[in-house]
Amino acid sequence: MEEDKKNPGQLVFGLDIGTRSLVGTVGYMTGNTFHVVAQCVREHESRSMLDGQIHDINTVGRSISEVKQKLEAQIGKQLNEVCIAAAGRVLKTVTTTAELYFSEEKSVEAEDVHSVEMLGVEKAFEELQSYNTSDTRFYCVGYTVVRYYMNDIQMSVLLKHKARKISVELIATFLPDDVVDGLYRAVEVADLQVANLTLEPIAAIQVAIPESFRMLNIALVDVGAGTSDISITRDGSIVAYGMIPMAGDEITEAIVKHCLVDFATAENIKTSYGKKIIKYNDIMGIQQKITCEEIDKTVEPVIRIMTKEISDKIKELNGGEPVSAVFIVGGGGKLPLFSQLLADELGISRQRCALRGEEVLKEIDYQIKDPILDPMFVTPIGICLNFYDSKNNFIYVNFNGERVKLYDNGHLMVVDAAIQAGFPNEGLFPKRGRALEFTLNGTPHMIRGELGETAVVKVNDEEVSINSSIRAGDKITVKESTAGAPASAQIRKLKEYEAAITVVVNDSPVVLPKYADVNGELQSGYYEIEENDNIKLLDYYTVKQIADFMDVKLKDGMNIYVNNKLSDENTLVYSNFSIIWTLEELSLSDVEKEEAAGYDELPDDEEDEGYTDEEGRYEDDADEGENEGGDDSASAAASGDDILDAMMADTLDALKKVREAMEPGNGDAKEEEAGSVPDEETAKSDEAVQDTGIEITVKVNGSDITLKGKKDYIYVDVFEHIDFDLSKPQGRAVVTKLNGRSARFDEIINTGDEIEIYWEK
Repeated sequence: MEEDKKNPGQLVFGLDIGTRSLVGTVGYMTGNTFHVVAQCVREHESRSMLDGQIHDINTVGRSISEVKQKLEAQIGKQLNEVCIAAAGRVLKTVTTTAELYFSEEKSVEAEDVHSVEMLGVEKAFEELQSYNTSDTRFYCVGYTVVRYYMNDIQMSVLLKHKARKISVELIATFLPDDVVDGLYRAVEVADLQVANLTLEPIAAIQVAIPESFRMLNIALVDVGAGTSDISITRDGSIVAYGMIPMAGDEITEAIVKHCLVDFATAENIKTSYGKKIIKYNDIMGIQQKITCEEIDKTVEPVIRIMTKEISDKIKELNGGEPVSAVFIVGGGGKLPLFSQLLADELGISRQRCALRGEEVLKEIDYQIKDPILDPMFVTPIGICLNFYDSKNNFIYVNFNGERVKLYDNGHLMVVDAAIQAGFPNEGLFPKRGRALEFTLNGTPHMIRGELGETAVVKVNDEEVSINSSIRAGDKITVKESTAGAPASAQIRKLKEYEAAITVVVNDSPVVLPKYADVNGELQSGYYEIEENDNIKLLDYYTVKQIADFMDVKLKDGMNIYVNNKLSDENTLVYSNFSIIWTLEELSLSDVEKEEAAGYDELPDDEEDEGYTDEEGRYEDDADEGENEGGDDSASAAASGDDILDAMMADTLDALKKVREAMEPGNGDAKEEEAGSVPDEETAKSDEAVQDTGIEITVKVNGSDITLKGKKDYIYVDVFEHIDFDLSKPQGRAVVTKLNGRSARFDEIINTGDEIEIYWEK
């Protein structure tokens, strides 16, 4: 209780991890006053940091641990968290705007302001990534609001105002991951967790330039040991940040060379500036002495280079113009010559470029004896003050037993932690089992494997989804998703598979199970498909295979007829074909009569099916190019091709006979068979008819062809006018099309019709 009375507010530990030294401050805030209860300064035991970048993490971590222990001894309490700031090394800044619309006018709450700011930060990050061509990952280490807008009207404070739209203009600052990560790891070595991270110039300006001064065009230069960080104010806001990689170490190195001493001795000479005579021992062990005037003369060339670089950067950030005044903080800028030369470079009065330290620190309430009122304490106190904004936090979560650092954008999810932890993306979502790939009828096919189970995600032992929100300290466990069963299928399950072939054998229907050629072997529909199988679905049997299926032994000398054509046991038989095997030889005239009957008059429901399939091919020719048929497949295919070609030729012959019978002057078919000859009058009559015939022009395979001398024309007539030899097959089937659709040979054609006739390869 007694300690709570002494420190009534939440204690905040602010640590400035500089290139040459560590400066720590512990304090608390009440109202608008910050109370300092402990201070500590410790120099690095070696040059473990250069230009604001940690090189030796363990050494810096041990130094942080010593500062922590000294502060703990002063306050009598253990410190577990620390607020830190990053130097502006490789600093990237993006100025952007963001807007947030409401469905109706409402009172603006703190959550709304935070949301529009986060939209701005995310937009700035996207802009940075758009021109980041390297593999470097950047973290946002802080942002500063330049101005707010309510319904497009500039406002200094948005809270509680009623608005339909709020906007923000802000500057987001980014540093490479290695800079930020080095700071975090060094802090972890000291058994501390980062409570807040900001940028050094953001922290310094909190103390050095109060908001009441920010209407003026002022530059703040935080001169450390390795970097000089710059911020610019104007019109009540911080409008720019920058950095140059030159600072106090360059001044110290100039003293090293002049006095012939080590770096630590030179640093002591620099910090002793102000004494009339400074004594030191050089590397030879000889005692030497130097005056402030000699130090100024020694370091002036370096300071001129530094102040020229800083002046140029200030002008660049300020739109090409010098600022009205400059405040300098940090240990590296304490030499009077520094502020004088910087003022000269900027072209402003030397009175308007001054070291800022003791006068601003007097606003701080020190609850310790003999407080150090030094410019080097401006930044650590600013780091503490920045904690109360809590805008730029990183958080830690435990992901599958590993501690993971995340930038808190206000809406972190499990998937963000998984990505940061390097958890495989495919492990979050259900995986399919191995796919089954094979070839079917010459075309590659794939059957997907089954889906596995999704990842099991838990936050603090409660099962959630990968899109569930997370907070600092959450314990996240993700059990990787599983793969499903590999794909499997039987041939009979393929959509291309038809269960059976039906043929007519000796006037009786016979149903034959369908087979497939798999890698050269016959397989049934129950065959389990394997990887890279070459499958051809067979839609035919040979006569011998049908006989074997029916347990029929074909005797020597037996006559075999397929679709009434004399054939042999290797002839291919397709669905709906008829087969006759008999010891008797069928009369050829009987066959011709059956054919003539079939061609002269076809039922409507058989015309399309009996002549052509959907592609305009004769069904008898369909798929005849697939020559698989067991052991005798080659010879069977050849035999099948011959029969099908003969059938097509016979079909055309029959159609031509029908056409000839329709022609005037041919007389009665029976008279022609009897050998009767038309008399002279009949011939003249025929010539008259020929003269009265119509003339049409059709396009055949892209060329115009004129037909004349007949009353009407059917599809088969065009064969008399084109070079298309059916007796010499050039493919597996003839495709016949009329105006883009499949056609029959006996269809009427007219002027303007477009006809296509070609062999299907």
